[in-house]
Parts: sequence; C-alpha cells; structure tokens
Amino acid sequence: MISYLIQKIGYALLTLWGVVTVIFLLFTLLPGDPAQMMLGQNESEEQLENVRRKYGFDKPITTQYRYYLNDLSLISFHSLNTKDFSYLDKNKYSAVQLLSIGNKAIVIKFPYLRESFQKNGKKVSEVIKETLPNTAVLAISAIFIAIVVGILLGILSAITKDQWADKLIQLLSTLGMSVPSFFSAIIFAWLFGYVLHEFTNLNMTGSLYEVDDFGEGSYIQWKNLLLPAIVLGIRPLAVVTQLMRNSLLEVLSQDYIRTAKAKGLSMFQIIRRHALKNALNPVVTAISGWFASMLAGAVFVEYIFGWNGLGKEIVDALNTLDLPIIMGSVLVIATMFILINIFVDIIYGWLDPKIRL
Repeated sequence: MISYLIQKIGYALLTLWGVVTVIFLLFTLLPGDPAQMMLGQNESEEQLENVRRKYGFDKPITTQYRYYLNDLSLISFHSLNTKDFSYLDKNKYSAVQLLSIGNKAIVIKFPYLRESFQKNGKKVSEVIKETLPNTAVLAISAIFIAIVVGILLGILSAITKDQWADKLIQLLSTLGMSVPSFFSAIIFAWLFGYVLHEFTNLNMTGSLYEVDDFGEGSYIQWKNLLLPAIVLGIRPLAVVTQLMRNSLLEVLSQDYIRTAKAKGLSMFQIIRRHALKNALNPVVTAISGWFASMLAGAVFVEYIFGWNGLGKEIVDALNTLDLPIIMGSVLVIATMFILINIFVDIIYGWLDPKIRL
C-alpha cells in the first residue's frame, strides 16, 4: 500500500509540474508587455523599467520560469542579499528559514501566486481566498442536488423500465448531458428570474452575499444559490440518473434478488435492504470525478448569474488581462482536481487490493 501511495503522489507531482509549465508558457509567451498591463497607458519608461526589474520581466524566459517555480514551491531558495526575490520580503512570502548556504537561504513557505495587475497590487492568494469559498458552496450544493435527485430518478427509471416514466426520464437525462451549462444558465435565468419572477421571487443575477440597503453590512441571500446550483448540477444529475438506472437494473437481475422476491419482500424493501448499496458503486465513482470538474465548470455559470466566485473572477481577469489572477486561479483549480482524484484513487486502492496491481 505504501508503494502504491508513493506512486500516486509521484504521478500527482508530475502532473502538477506539467500544469504549472503549461500555464507559465501559455501566458508568458502571449503578445504584450506585462509591465504595461500593470501600469496602463499613462506610464513613463522609467516606471516600466522599475516594474520589469521588480517582477523579473526583463530576465530571459528560462530565468522567469525558475523564479515562477521558486515562488510556487513549498521549499525554495532565496537570496539573503537582495530584497527582490528574497524570503525576507514579508509582502511576498510567509517563510521560515531552514538553513543557509553562502548568500542563499533554503526556506519553507506557502506558495506565492504573485500580485494582481489590476487590483492595486493585491495578492492573488487573497483574491482566491475571498472567492473560492463561494465557488465551493455552489459546487457542494450542485453535487448534493445531483446526488439526491439523480439517485431517486434512477431508481424510479429502473423500477418502471420501458414504461412512459422511464422513457421520459431517459429523454430528460439525454438533454441534460447534451445541453451546455452556459446555455442552461441563460434559459434558467431568463425563465425563472425574469418571466416567472412574480411566482418564484428569484433574481436573474445575485451572489451569496448582498450589501444591505441601509449600509449595515452584507447578509447572506440563500435564494440566489438555487438557480446556479440547479444549472451546475444538471449534467452530473443526468449522469448519476443513467448510472443509477443501469446499475440497479443489473443488480435486480441477480439471483439473491430473485430469492428476496420469493420470500415475499416488496420492491421497496428489496431496493432499500439489498439492491441500493450494491448499485451505488459506479455512482460514487462518477460523483468524485464530477465534483472536481465542477470547480472548472462553474466559470460560465457564475459569470451569467453574477455569482462572486472563482469562476467569475477568472472571466473578469480575462477581460482585463490580469494574468497573475488567471494563472493562479487555473493552478488552484488544477491542484484541487488532482488532489481529489488522487484521494479517490487511494481510497479505491485501499478498498480493492486488485486496483493496486
């Protein structure tokens, strides 16, 4: 089990290194001057040079890449002589020195995602800290809807196989998997937030926190969560429904189910006591993967509904060419995706030793 764990962690680190490299090259090789993006149009050449020197934009791309890896690494090397790229710069790093070699220090620190170009030098980590919880609330709510409704619809579809209810659920599941999330978001926002607003009392746009009209701070508006959570949960709901139906039909054809029927148990008792637990295995597999991908899939849903999460922040950063926020957000999403998947792989390996082989 230990060797399997080391192998999975090694694969995760290699994957993360590949993601970091792709993100760096993709955004560093873009046309345009990052220093000019930070200062805008009313800058002097001296200001541009100072910014390029401060952030290393005047260095060769290989040196910039080393700086970027050094900033992201938990254990990194920093100069003791200069302030730039030094762990002594408390505005950048929260580091603890492990040892020093000459004029270099080996430190342990939190990854430094650099500073926003457009938010007056605000740390990217602070921006992510403010927006990621909203995205997590949205993703958890969406996957909860997908699990509960998907399992119920899957059970109903299985016990009414080939009847009108089964065919209707299959049709809706197919539509749910085929319609893009951004299109569903537009339809739901227009229909339930505008056309039927008098009946639903739902808004077309709105975030988890809203500012009080009397200036008494912000408050939580839970009704704004309903539409984006439903829209984000439509596709995993459709997948869970299909998987639950197919898995339950397979389980219901087993010999021990026929024995339970012969004993006089009702269909409800058979499903609750015997079939449901065994039919949930593929559903659990799908849920783990969909929850990780929801963090990325929430980008357009958040933007359309005005949900102040990490996805909306990425779109705003794309509009303003705020490259550090884009790079940091994509990296955080990729890291969470990798961690969730490796955690699921380790759990599977622990439950089923054959997987480790």
